[in-house]
Amino acid sequence: MNIKTLFKSFSLIVMIILFIGCSRNNNSTKRGKNISQGTGFGINSKDGGFQYDNKYKGQMTGPGLVFVEGGTFTKGNVKDNVMHDWNNTPTQQYVRSFYIDETEVTNLMYLEYLDWMKKVFSDIENLHSIYVAALPDTLVWRNPLGFNEDMVDNYLRHPAFQDHPVVGVSWEQASRYAKWRTDRVNELMLVSKGLLRPEAIQADSLKDGYSFNTDAYYLDPSKAYGGRMNEVAGDKAKETNEDGEEIVSYADRQDGILLPEYRLPTETEWEYAALALSEIRAENIYRGKKKFPWDGEYTRSGKKKNLGDQLANFKLSAGDYGGIAGWSETGSGITTAVRSYPPNDFGLYGMAGNVAEWVADVYRPIIDEAINDFNYYRGSVYTNPSIGDDGKVITIDPDSATFDNLPGSVKEEVVSDSIYRVNYSVGDNRNFNDGDVNSIREYGLEGSVEDSMYDSPTSESKEGTITLINNEARVFKGGSWLDRAYYLDPAQRRFLPQDMTNNFIGFRCAMSYLGESRNAKKPKKR
Repeated sequence: MNIKTLFKSFSLIVMIILFIGCSRNNNSTKRGKNISQGTGFGINSKDGGFQYDNKYKGQMTGPGLVFVEGGTFTKGNVKDNVMHDWNNTPTQQYVRSFYIDETEVTNLMYLEYLDWMKKVFSDIENLHSIYVAALPDTLVWRNPLGFNEDMVDNYLRHPAFQDHPVVGVSWEQASRYAKWRTDRVNELMLVSKGLLRPEAIQADSLKDGYSFNTDAYYLDPSKAYGGRMNEVAGDKAKETNEDGEEIVSYADRQDGILLPEYRLPTETEWEYAALALSEIRAENIYRGKKKFPWDGEYTRSGKKKNLGDQLANFKLSAGDYGGIAGWSETGSGITTAVRSYPPNDFGLYGMAGNVAEWVADVYRPIIDEAINDFNYYRGSVYTNPSIGDDGKVITIDPDSATFDNLPGSVKEEVVSDSIYRVNYSVGDNRNFNDGDVNSIREYGLEGSVEDSMYDSPTSESKEGTITLINNEARVFKGGSWLDRAYYLDPAQRRFLPQDMTNNFIGFRCAMSYLGESRNAKKPKKR
C-alpha cells in the first residue's frame, strides 16, 4: 500500500469519526435546547408552551431516613415456630426500594411534635382536644406489683431519656405523627427554594389552627394556611406581569420539589429491612437463612472487638433484663438509647429488641394461597378528595376539624364501588379475601355459610365476641426490652387494636422511593 492510498484511508476514517461526533453533538444540542422527542416542539421555552423540569436529579433523602434498595426475599417463618400459630407462612416477596428511619422515633423527636401541636391548638377552645389526643399514655409504665412511678413521671420528658424510643403511642397516634412530619419537612423544602417565607413555618405565627398540608397545597395551593398562602409566599414565588400585577407561582407535583409522605412501613418492608440479607450474600448467592438482623445463630457477638456482647436489648431470662452488675450488665433493664447496639447491614438501628414497632398492616392470621407477591400489604383504603359545587377541593375548617383531619387538610371520601375496574371493586380493602364469609365463593347463595369467621367486637355491641381480630387490629413487629430472644426474629408478628398503648411498642417512619428500584447512586441528603 503506497503513501497516497494510506493517506486517503486515514482521511476517510477521520471524516467518519467527525461525522459521528457531529451527529452526537447535534443530538445533545437538541436535548440541551429542550426539544420534544415526541412532537419537536420546544419545552421550557421563554415564549411559553409546555413547561417541565427535565433536569430532575432524583429524590432527596428526607431527614432521619436511610435508603433501602429493593429486592426479593422470603417473608415469613423460616425457623421452628414454638408458638405453633404459623401466622406468617413463608412466601417469596419482591419489595420496591424505599426509605426507612435509621432509628425508632425518639422521645425528643416526639416532643418536638407535641411542642408544635401545643402552640397551634392548645389555646383554641374547640381545638384543644387535638393537642391532648397527641399525648402519649405515660401510665403504661404502671404495674400493680412494681414500682415504676419514676418512669410515669419522667420517661417522656426528662432529658435522661431524650434518645430513648417513645412508647405509650398507639398505632393511630403514630400515623398522625407521620402525617405531621410530612407537612413540616415539605414546608422547609419550600422555604429552601424561596417559595415560602421562613416566618410562615413558625407555629407561633399560625392563625385559627390552619397550617401547611401537602395534599391540599398540591390540589389548591391558594387555600394553604387558611387562604393566606399568597401573603406568606417567598420572593422567588412572586412575579410581576406586564400589567404590573403580582403573580404567585407554586410548586407542582411535576416539579419534584416536595417529598412523598412519611408513613408507617408495611409489614413486608419492615421485615425486609430488618433482615438485611445483603450481609450473608456471597457472589449473588445467599448463604443459608437468617434468624436475626445480624449474621449468626446467637444473640452475642462473635467478633474480637466486642466478643460476647449482646447485640440487642431484650429480656435474657426470668428476672434478668440486663445481666449481672460489674460483669455482663448491658445497661438495659428498660429501653436504651436508640443507637446503643450495632446497626444491621442496611445501617438501621434497633430492628431487634429495645421496642417492638407498629407497622401499617391490618392483622390477619391467614395468608391467601394466591397472595400478591409484589409490595404485599393489607390495609388499602382508597379515597378521593371531596369536590365542592365550585369544582374545587374541600378543605377542613376549624369547626369540623378532628384528630385525623386538621384544619386545612383535604376532606376525603372512600371510593365507591368500581364495577368497571379489573384490579379492585371497592374502596375499603382491609377485609379483602381474608377467609371470612365475604370471601367464600358461595357467599350470598342459598344455603351458604351464615357466620363470619371473625366475630369481632364493634362499637355498637361487644356481646358474643370470640376474637379481637377485626379491621382495626394492627400488626407490630420485632422484639422488645420486655421480650425473650424468640421475638427478635424479624418474621415474628403480633397484633393489638390500633388505639391501644403499652410500654414496649414504639415506631419508625418510612417513605416511598419514587423512581427505578435499581439505584446506582446513593440518594442525596438534604
